[in-house]
Amino acid sequence: MATESMARPTYGNWRRPRRPGLGPLGLLGTVVAFGGLVVVLLASLVSISVALTVLVPLALLLGPLALRTADGRNVYQLVAIRIGWLKRKAEGSHTYVSGPLSRRPGGNFSPPGLLARVKMLHGTDAYGRTFGVLHHPGRNLYTVVLACEPDGGSLVDPEQVDIWVASWGDWLSRLSHEPGLRGAQVVVETAPDTGTRLAAEVLPRITPDAPEAARAVMEEVVARYPSASSEMHTYVALTYGTLPGPRRKPEDVVTDLAMRLPGLLAGLVAAGGGSASPLSEERIAEIVRVAYDPAIAPDVLSVRAGQASTGVSWQDAGPAVAVETVDGYKHDSGVSRTWMLTLAPRGTVRSSVLRGLLEPAQGTRRKRVSLVYRPIDPATSARIVEADRRAAHFMAGSRRGLVQARAASEMQAAEQTAAEEASGAGLVEFSLMVTVTVDDEEELQDASITIRNLQASSRILMRPADRMQASAFTCTLPVGLLPWEYTLIPYQLRETL
Repeated sequence: MATESMARPTYGNWRRPRRPGLGPLGLLGTVVAFGGLVVVLLASLVSISVALTVLVPLALLLGPLALRTADGRNVYQLVAIRIGWLKRKAEGSHTYVSGPLSRRPGGNFSPPGLLARVKMLHGTDAYGRTFGVLHHPGRNLYTVVLACEPDGGSLVDPEQVDIWVASWGDWLSRLSHEPGLRGAQVVVETAPDTGTRLAAEVLPRITPDAPEAARAVMEEVVARYPSASSEMHTYVALTYGTLPGPRRKPEDVVTDLAMRLPGLLAGLVAAGGGSASPLSEERIAEIVRVAYDPAIAPDVLSVRAGQASTGVSWQDAGPAVAVETVDGYKHDSGVSRTWMLTLAPRGTVRSSVLRGLLEPAQGTRRKRVSLVYRPIDPATSARIVEADRRAAHFMAGSRRGLVQARAASEMQAAEQTAAEEASGAGLVEFSLMVTVTVDDEEELQDASITIRNLQASSRILMRPADRMQASAFTCTLPVGLLPWEYTLIPYQLRETL
């Protein structure tokens, strides 16, 4: 009797948005190039020397735009990063000191950098659960953080995994229709198990009259089990902006978010998120506090297990001392380094492509993998996929002879994306960042080798966020920071470069 085996589905078809313009110049560079050539032609009517006087500065201006790195950055962007780093060092803003003896007003330990102006608000959802809302007054954004306990992939049928992946894609697609949503962030944080929760559960249950052998076995389990285990936490941060119209009060925005939470949580549960719930103000403050000072993680767990509350507030969630270097970020009891995605997995991949990157890494104090999503509204999505479709057909038909394999693949991918978008699928831009925290600077080299090996297994390419490690570290925290909202040049203009 013959049995028919079903092929496992593969995923992919993500494409980097095609930059409009002539070659690597981009749209703005192309406009400047054609406008400059017109000026050069008009100047040549006067004399050759005048034309050369215009042509030479034009070439010097467009040359840095045409020279790009492997991840698409031009010379101007590289120079801007270095100038910004030198300026911060000259001003001393790469060093942060807080507390009663610092010069900061209030004498507290508030978070630094992009979180310096963030305020914590309080809300209650329809089920009576309290949750915290992070208000970013500079951009007038509001972030709500959800905690998930996703089911693992072990001992789960492949068909169930495929259903979870499809449900997760459907949940991301619905974010495009979420009013006012600016972006979403998924953070998976792993750390060695401290054994605090296991000891709090087991040791109090040992009766005084228990046999000596049984007592010794249970105590040995409590002592040795954490050395071979780890803890994993998953957070989803949703960042909203205010809708067009009259300016709304923060209390009204929090009430609106409380009404949306049940539907969002239900979608996460259906996508394999397990038990999902909103985080309170105290829990958000604890996560940020432990990220800056990982040595206090066992103390936080012990206090929470014994008293159910730690009393950590947002004003005390930051570090006492933090120093940013070119390739690292020193903060209290840890040193961190952050990497940013430059190339997503090429070709088709399985649902477990990022498993190695998400699993705990040996020799690290903590590791955070942050996936950042920017949902695109349906009207803009239609324009983007149609523009990519036309560009793919043009590139495939612009060469004589046989169509190159890569051009044919690009055309097929563009056609599939257009067909899926026309059938109701959403379009989402995404990126990935990884932060690794170790105990001292000597261990950063080993952590870099570990991340390099994990990149190979996940088929991705990443680069260190040099000269902006402090901001990159903050962006991997589950606080809803969207990098494109905090750039000096708006991302709409950056796309033309």
